Amino acid sequence: MTFRWYGDSDPVTLEKIRQIPGLTGIVSAIYDVPAGEVWPMECILALKHKVEAQGLQCEIIESVPVHEDIKLGLPSRERYINNYCKTLSNLGKAGFTTVCYNFMPVFDWTRSELDYKLADGSSALIYRQETVENMNPLTGELSLPGWDASYTKEGMKALLEQYRDVNEEKLWGNLQYFLERIIPVAEQAGINMAIHPDDPPWSIFGLPRIIKNKADLERLIHLVDSPNNGITLCSGSLGVDPENQVPDLIRYFGKLGRIHFGHCRNIKITGAKCFEESSHRSASGSLDMVEIMKAYHEIGFKGPIRPDHGRMIWGETGKPGYGLYDRALGAVYLNGIWETLEKMK
Repeated sequence: MTFRWYGDSDPVTLEKIRQIPGLTGIVSAIYDVPAGEVWPMECILALKHKVEAQGLQCEIIESVPVHEDIKLGLPSRERYINNYCKTLSNLGKAGFTTVCYNFMPVFDWTRSELDYKLADGSSALIYRQETVENMNPLTGELSLPGWDASYTKEGMKALLEQYRDVNEEKLWGNLQYFLERIIPVAEQAGINMAIHPDDPPWSIFGLPRIIKNKADLERLIHLVDSPNNGITLCSGSLGVDPENQVPDLIRYFGKLGRIHFGHCRNIKITGAKCFEESSHRSASGSLDMVEIMKAYHEIGFKGPIRPDHGRMIWGETGKPGYGLYDRALGAVYLNGIWETLEKMK
């Protein structure tokens, strides 16, 4: 059981995280190196030593960002792919075993509101399709919560314009080109690459999204047929599409040995392409978390799992989705399910 930590600026400190029962490891990254640049070895080792000084393991990176030029397939991608390979080599030398990444154009996860008040008084991330459509930077007037602050609105429009000629097949081709270069390096470094599904798993603002469902994940693992080319199985990202049966996906790809990281969280579907993020408890949302953990247990999963986005509860403020209290409850809840499954064997 692991926990994401955003470094020294994170109000959720390592001292607090280590007090969560059953928590053994930290998931983090180097946050002050621009996307596309090489992560210096001294920064990687400093992160690892800081975490390990608190008695926690530090073997998982989330994430090493993929530069937009790689996704766009521009000539400049060569430099950024070479840098990515150097970063992977450095991470391997430092003892890291897993790197989570995504291949979503422009935006990472997308939500329409970051502090929606739920009935119990807590606040959560939500997605409303109509609201998001009105936030399209090419046609709308609203700003999307969570936009990369390094982009001006005009800069965002210019970037989106670059993607006008990039359809899903072109994006697949650019992903294959990237993987053919980095997977041999990952193999040599002893690192499992674990792609994160698109969040949510449908097109945003007309941008192509290609990691959305079982067929996409199947195609992904065969782009470069290596055990190091795998998946971050995020229940919340995939689960907002009712067609994605998360336990079945875990069993299928887990038996192939291609799930390298598990993100376990619940969501509540409130309409077509509309959802709220809930507590991890099965009864709070639309996903059966017991069945999800049972699927991991059945495949003998030995990799890292972490609670994912949490609500803000008990008056906590901080990074949306990444407060302490609700994620800590989620970690303990998931560990409780796992302990029960172990004792029922």
